[in-house]
Amino acid sequence: MPADAIIEVKGVSKTYEGGVEALAGIDLALPQGILSTLLGPSGCGKTTLLKIIAGLIPPSQGEVWVKGQKVDGPGPERAFVFQDFALLPWGSVLRNVAFGLELCGVAKDEREQIARKHIHEVGLKSFESSYPHQLSGGMRQRVGLARALTVDAPIILMDEPFSSVDEQTRRKFQEELLDLLRHKKKTVIFVTHSIEEAVYLSDRIVLLSPRPGKVSQTIEPNIDRQEKKPDEIRRDKNYLDTVDQIWQILKQYV
Repeated sequence: MPADAIIEVKGVSKTYEGGVEALAGIDLALPQGILSTLLGPSGCGKTTLLKIIAGLIPPSQGEVWVKGQKVDGPGPERAFVFQDFALLPWGSVLRNVAFGLELCGVAKDEREQIARKHIHEVGLKSFESSYPHQLSGGMRQRVGLARALTVDAPIILMDEPFSSVDEQTRRKFQEELLDLLRHKKKTVIFVTHSIEEAVYLSDRIVLLSPRPGKVSQTIEPNIDRQEKKPDEIRRDKNYLDTVDQIWQILKQYV
């Protein structure tokens, strides 16, 4: 594994029942402490690859290694934020956010104290007793993010987490995610269909070709997100040039 890599994908292919080939020969080394995005046309296997890294589904061929250990299932070093929230409908916000710690056997008082801290961080203070059906889509997504942060995994895997909210909320979430990552040195693997979102958030973008997905190209936007304000990023020349560069590559697949 390269010295700075925390995740290594070695020759991963995935064929589903019926012969649908989703991925073919994926090789990747994903660095520690940055946000890497998987981007490509619909059906190219982005979510499949993310779930293989998470250990939620097995590859048909190849291996995934995380922190020097071969992946053979989910692990405490990887937290997953689902596109469809995946919340417990019968659980309060507090119960949902603390659920990962509950599975790990953390005592109730301790896990609830930790959960409350992260609920406040994602802007849901005073909603601890609310249930998913009482929350907007944006609020439910905040619960999913708080749950991932609560288990304090070094790696967060995010499957199109902002796709189900309106554009204004999506932009706010993007800004809040960057702000969180400035203070929490996590490794994030992010899946999106949006070129603009990928360039805005990412230190590294992995472009996948149409199904079966293969690594087409890796691009680094080279945007200084530590120094620039959120609105300044979208006016940055590197941002605009990288959005156009990726569109020129991906439009041939449309």
